[in-house]
Amino acid sequence: MGTPTFVLASASTARRRLLQNVGIQPFVCPSDFDESQIQIENPAELVETLALRKAETVAPNFQSALVMGCDSVLAINGEIHGKPVNREEARQRWMMMRGNCGELFTGHVFIDNLQKLNLVKHQVTKVYFASVSLTEIDAYVATEEPLKCAGAFAMEGKGSVFVEKIEGCYSNVVGLSLPLLRIMLAQMGYSIADFWI
Repeated sequence: MGTPTFVLASASTARRRLLQNVGIQPFVCPSDFDESQIQIENPAELVETLALRKAETVAPNFQSALVMGCDSVLAINGEIHGKPVNREEARQRWMMMRGNCGELFTGHVFIDNLQKLNLVKHQVTKVYFASVSLTEIDAYVATEEPLKCAGAFAMEGKGSVFVEKIEGCYSNVVGLSLPLLRIMLAQMGYSIADFWI
């Protein structure tokens, strides 16, 4: 079995960088899937479904590729949060998040067009947020970084200073779980080294 082209069905620069950091140079093909079509209240089921739909949207464009779809949400007190739509929503979100603990769920999907296989999994990481001041929240929201991220914070950016600790996989909070990536590739008959450039 040859090594297929690795396609990332996501516009996320954080996910692309994570893959590049471990030696994978993905072909990036954003799905542009309309996430509002999916209404699921269970966060694990939601991220798995959204990741699958994104991968399914892109996969038909590549005959011999391994297509990866991902999606992340933050759950706080059982309530699911994606990207804030504007600054005010980001501010309100941080008012709720500060001094609180959330669970960051990321769905991971592989569609292997060579083997005609699909694999769907998710990873969850607990994130503990600092008791930040209103001044700090306003300054952070003004950077507009929270508007680009599930959960209104970027672990690999300025938002990291407001995270006191995490329990679980760090890279999962950034965009995809690298340990889970390696496991999923192995389950599909590949070594991560097969994709090193």
